[in-house]
Amino acid sequence: MATEDRAILIARAKLTEYLTSNKLRKTPERFAILDVVFSHNDHFDIDTLYEEMESRSYHVSRSTVYNAMELFCDCGIVRKHQFGTQQAQYEKVMNSGNHHHLICTECGKIKEVKDADLMRFVSSRKYGTFNMSYFSLYVYGVCSACMKKMRKTTQNK
Repeated sequence: MATEDRAILIARAKLTEYLTSNKLRKTPERFAILDVVFSHNDHFDIDTLYEEMESRSYHVSRSTVYNAMELFCDCGIVRKHQFGTQQAQYEKVMNSGNHHHLICTECGKIKEVKDADLMRFVSSRKYGTFNMSYFSLYVYGVCSACMKKMRKTTQNK
């Protein structure tokens, strides 16, 4: 069985367990949205998710998508990120591991980066009685493509 197939099965099981323990309904819409979420290997927003549901002829309201995403975050199978002033971005948690994000302040492009030295450093930190689950780091700057455009614009003046 492929890793992605295992990830969606684990996510479905985790969601089912969460819904059961919190006495919430196991609706087909929630599981359909979860399937679309786990088809992504990058960050996505609510609008993208909503449009994908529509393109698959699975008609749900935007509020259903919003509510499902909040539920998935509470359940621990999705993480919500707020990169600067952009609308919230989401990513599936399974297999994503600790990583940090490089966010271009010009074009909004987001790149995930794993830095073994940084991970070792943060993981070795002790915070009293606080038990760390994961960490996230946002690094803002200008990507190489935007830097190239900026240099070109400056040279043409």
